[in-house]
Amino acid sequence: MSFSLNLDTPSEMQDRVRAAARGRRLALGLTQSELATRSGVPLATLKLFEQKGRISLTGLLAIADALDAVAGFGALFPAVEATRLDDLDRPAARQRARTRKSP
Repeated sequence: MSFSLNLDTPSEMQDRVRAAARGRRLALGLTQSELATRSGVPLATLKLFEQKGRISLTGLLAIADALDAVAGFGALFPAVEATRLDDLDRPAARQRARTRKSP
């Protein structure tokens, strides 16, 4: 069994994602302009992302899709696994019902 501990801060992780996306773009031989066109993300937004790591989730997913790397997002928030038999009997977490606004 392999155990991996991630000690990256959010800022370090942001930098790793930024660098990995840029590295993948370069490895695929794409210019920033080409990736912007493929992803639908404005060139200025792509440049800001590659320089500082700032981008919306929608933009990040569009870039990942254009770089054929969106599959990794499926593992971002893994389901909590039962660790005891009692956990299996526990009802699923309730979601809040929407409240209606008065007219």
